[in-house]
Amino acid sequence: LCLSRPAGSPYQPAIEALESHPEKKFYNVSKLGGAKYDTLPYSIRVLFESSVRNCDGFLVKEMDAMNILDWKTKQNHVEVPFCPARVVLQDFTGIPAMVDFAAMREAVRNAGGDPVKVNPACPTDLTVDHSLQIDFSKCAIQNAPNPGGGEQKPLARLSPLKPPLRKPPPCRGHSGCRGSCGTGEASRSSGPFSAQIENTPILCPFHLQPVPEPETVLKNQEMEFGRNRERLQFFKWSSKVFENISIIPPETGMAHQVNLEYLSRVVFDMKDFLHPDSVVGTDSHTTMVNGLGILGWGVGGIETEAVMLGMPLTLTLPEVVGCELTGTVSPFATSIDIVLSITKHLRQADVAGKFVEFFGSGVSQLSVADRTTIANMCSEYGAILSFFPVDNVTLKHLKHAGFDKAKLEVTEAYLKAVKLFRNYESSSREPEYSQVVQVSLSSIIPYVSGPKRSKDRVAVNNMKSDFQACLNEKSGVKGFQIAAEKQNDIVPVQYEGNEYKLSHGCVVIAAVISCTNNCNPSVMLAAGLLAKKAVEAGLVVKPYIRTSLSPGSGMVTHYLSSSGVLPYLSKLGFEVVGYGCSTCVGNTAPLPEAIRNAIKQGDIIACGVLSGTKNFEGRLCDCVRANYLASPPLVVAYAIAGTVRIDFDTEPLGTGFNGKSIYLRDIWPTRQELHTVEEERVISSMFKELKEKMEKGNKRWNLLEAPESALFPWDLKSTYIRCPSFFDKLAKEAVPPQAVENAHVLLFLGDSVTTDHISPAGSIARSSAAAKYLTSKGLTPREFNSYGSRRGNDAVMTRGTFANIKLLNKFIGKPAPKTIHFPSGQTLDVFEAAELYQKEGIPVIILAGKKYGLGSSRDWAAKGPFLLGVKAVLAESYEKVHRSQLIGIGIAPLQFHPGENPSTLGLTGREQFSILFPPDLSPRMTLDIKTSTGKVFSVIALFENNMEITLYKNGGSLNFVARRFL
Repeated sequence: LCLSRPAGSPYQPAIEALESHPEKKFYNVSKLGGAKYDTLPYSIRVLFESSVRNCDGFLVKEMDAMNILDWKTKQNHVEVPFCPARVVLQDFTGIPAMVDFAAMREAVRNAGGDPVKVNPACPTDLTVDHSLQIDFSKCAIQNAPNPGGGEQKPLARLSPLKPPLRKPPPCRGHSGCRGSCGTGEASRSSGPFSAQIENTPILCPFHLQPVPEPETVLKNQEMEFGRNRERLQFFKWSSKVFENISIIPPETGMAHQVNLEYLSRVVFDMKDFLHPDSVVGTDSHTTMVNGLGILGWGVGGIETEAVMLGMPLTLTLPEVVGCELTGTVSPFATSIDIVLSITKHLRQADVAGKFVEFFGSGVSQLSVADRTTIANMCSEYGAILSFFPVDNVTLKHLKHAGFDKAKLEVTEAYLKAVKLFRNYESSSREPEYSQVVQVSLSSIIPYVSGPKRSKDRVAVNNMKSDFQACLNEKSGVKGFQIAAEKQNDIVPVQYEGNEYKLSHGCVVIAAVISCTNNCNPSVMLAAGLLAKKAVEAGLVVKPYIRTSLSPGSGMVTHYLSSSGVLPYLSKLGFEVVGYGCSTCVGNTAPLPEAIRNAIKQGDIIACGVLSGTKNFEGRLCDCVRANYLASPPLVVAYAIAGTVRIDFDTEPLGTGFNGKSIYLRDIWPTRQELHTVEEERVISSMFKELKEKMEKGNKRWNLLEAPESALFPWDLKSTYIRCPSFFDKLAKEAVPPQAVENAHVLLFLGDSVTTDHISPAGSIARSSAAAKYLTSKGLTPREFNSYGSRRGNDAVMTRGTFANIKLLNKFIGKPAPKTIHFPSGQTLDVFEAAELYQKEGIPVIILAGKKYGLGSSRDWAAKGPFLLGVKAVLAESYEKVHRSQLIGIGIAPLQFHPGENPSTLGLTGREQFSILFPPDLSPRMTLDIKTSTGKVFSVIALFENNMEITLYKNGGSLNFVARRFL
């Protein structure tokens, strides 16, 4: 099996000791590959190391390693195996995998083997993070004190030389927190960037004071544990009895967050043997880890289960697109500007189905948060993954993430020894890529969107002239048609005893909202650091401007609180107003009456600036006609300036202490400042908090009772967890493939049948076969839950297979999850017909057109048909991954010869089919099929290699591995 470092490997002589730590051993693939290795992209070097380390002559052959080494000529032409170092699962996809392992233990025991030996071969982490449903919620914005933030009560004076306020004012009590936020002190602070305030949801959302027991969170957690108790108990049992698996309990974090922040090793150290970290996962955000130099991508349930069993993944040796980053980032460009610009370039470069690898002098300017965000957006531009090799920026991040000094030293020394460490100061030649896409970071400039539509982008350095053009332009999608003689009108207004002057372009609403920035909270931190510098320089925001701050998520609050910038935002009027949708959906307090009257009397084009998603005319306030979407720090900047008619390069934001003119460049935080605070203060505290959560668990999980027996005690009454029948015929020796005789066609399908058509997903329809089953167990429709929640029950999932209402079966002639049971002539649900065929001992097959199995990978798209009794699928062509999944479960994928299909062969689907599989079955062998009408035609047995034939002869990968324990 993979990961076992086979003793008979031809590459054993390549094992060396690490020079700085001789007790550590590794395969020195850089010497093994020679000059060819030096030209390989870093991501391909990881594939090569895996093939060398796992070469056993069967699952991984010497030729596979040589094909990877010859990547330059073999890319896109050969299939290669890959054995990832670990697997990450979330609970919806993890439950069927763990149920299969529990069932395998049962089958091994029944066949005379030792069930305790059945464990995942590959280290596996399962995060229980997809169970939570929102049964209880509150709209925080409705109860927010001082929702506008502009007319604030006087705050205690802030000194830039002293820490932020250590003792927040007591909560007066309000319906939002019901007085529960108390009067306790915030955590002690040791400096202006280290105020430790607990993360939401354990904060009063309006005062950022600790809340002992947040009512809404507790209620949802109670519902989660109640609704999913069976599944959670099964996971708890799994964590006790299986080796090589770790269960991350509920309330710890989402799969991709935990994967990135806690589980990532970068370099694996298995009993003093080193190799690169790599991962496959069933979570769509798995690709984030490539930002840490860890090769990883998302796959389907069957592929992950195969890796857990010790089987390699098979992939076409991919093209690798090199993305060269050059130039210097504009001082005013935020992380989001950079990420979106790079995403746009990659989308235009057609990188679909390829690896992307970043290089060039500009990469070192990107923080790890930037890199993981870019890697996370692979789905936006279609790449399999976007890889950032480990460099000094990565090592610095790992230090703050909790890696100890010794581990960091070993990590760096090993990566340099195998040439997986990127040193931008070195003169060594760059790898060769399939193609190179160049992105100049210097060309990335900040934009705002508006004044009426979010798709109308305006470069910040053109903002003043663009607004002037909007005043001139006819009324419409962008123009306001203000007469030339009125464009410089000024309207004086008295407010709070002072006179202010309003003019076209004046800012009257400024809202910092993070709903679009949660993927990279550093832009919110940038707003806070800008506010801090502004306060220290003596700048203020005019009191009539409606300012507000809505952090949007606990992660963002953590950034703002642990960095100590919240008091400075508050000083400028940006008070926390809550965590619900606010300004961008029109939930803003009315402007002061004097300001409203002045705007209307002078026909002033007043402006709102916000970092949300919507800026339709009049949405914020009926008298605010120009609305711009901007990054959080720019919102603060425009609020200080008080107008959008400003050229930041040449005009000051305002006057500070001693009458000094302060420009935006004077207070804009540099990327270095931002990265320093982010890494040294925010990241380190985040990892510390997550580590504590992981080590302590939570009270409900710790108290949850679960059996400790080696075999799971199946509850026959359970509708969530059930022992599947995949191993019913398990014997020590595999039975040769049996002939399929007189099979009926269960379904006659057309082109482009997707895994959505095949695999059950979503809610359970009340009239479906699954609903009938659950009703027979005493459940009401309210208790059906979803197919996803019941993936551990094969009886539900089998009944949901082909239950999609969009399924077009040619026997029926219209979309419906129905088919014909030919012996009786009845039109039945697909499951009911399959059940009758099985009772009668009649095998079934599926006829299909082109691209059968299209769409996302789903394990039950293969498992379901298998349990329906499908022996073979006969199609014109297959989606590659689904074809391999059919083999992995024990269904034969057969393909018509080019130019042939049921129509050209005169097949109606009502015939019976007989297929003989010879003992010497070989890849792409031609087989004859005989029909009950006397017709004989040949098809291709779509097995691509001997490994796939071995799996098929064993009844699929599950049975193949199970036999190794007998």
